[in-house]
Amino acid sequence: MTTSPPPRLRADARRNRLSILTAATSAFVESGPNVPMEEIARLAGVGVGTLYRHFPDRDALVLAVARSSASEMLDHARAARAEEPRAWDALVRSLGGYRALSLTVRMPGLFSSAVADAVAADEPIRRIRAELVELTEELVRAAQQEGTLRQDVGSGDVTHLFTLLLQSSGRSPGRPDDLLFERARAILLDGLRACPDSSRTPLPGRPLTTADLTADG
Repeated sequence: MTTSPPPRLRADARRNRLSILTAATSAFVESGPNVPMEEIARLAGVGVGTLYRHFPDRDALVLAVARSSASEMLDHARAARAEEPRAWDALVRSLGGYRALSLTVRMPGLFSSAVADAVAADEPIRRIRAELVELTEELVRAAQQEGTLRQDVGSGDVTHLFTLLLQSSGRSPGRPDDLLFERARAILLDGLRACPDSSRTPLPGRPLTTADLTADG
């Protein structure tokens, strides 16, 4: 699988590449990993030859989509931290960006183990994920300090819950389940919000960290 960054492109070539990535992301989210390359080219409004000039095979395209989705997630989270005055609102907003989050989280189950392993080992993606982990931990601590996030959870709990939600929210063709996702997300957030009610059931064990979610954590 090709891992080197693409060379600097002309403006029209950049537009074509972006169109292909956008179309491929939507196609993978909505229809799964086996969308024909010809269909992705059609959705992008480019010829098949143009697609293959940018991405010589499906694995190269998948890796580029993974990098693009991870970058989109990071940009979204950075903007949330910078623009929201309250840590709770920044945390909630950072956990939006449904399409990019959904594809990134579901990728290991969507594609072959070889593709998933290559994505997991990709250094640019690893750097992005490390910064996302740091940012989530920062927002969790800040939200707890301002009293808006319950004290008995950790960044690992938040990450794990949203991962489970996204893994279960995959679309089937013709099945509009955005509302299902938004309702489940609202219920999840309500459970994470700080509550003065002393009758709330205590959580078992201890708050999870993001290190608890890794195989070697």
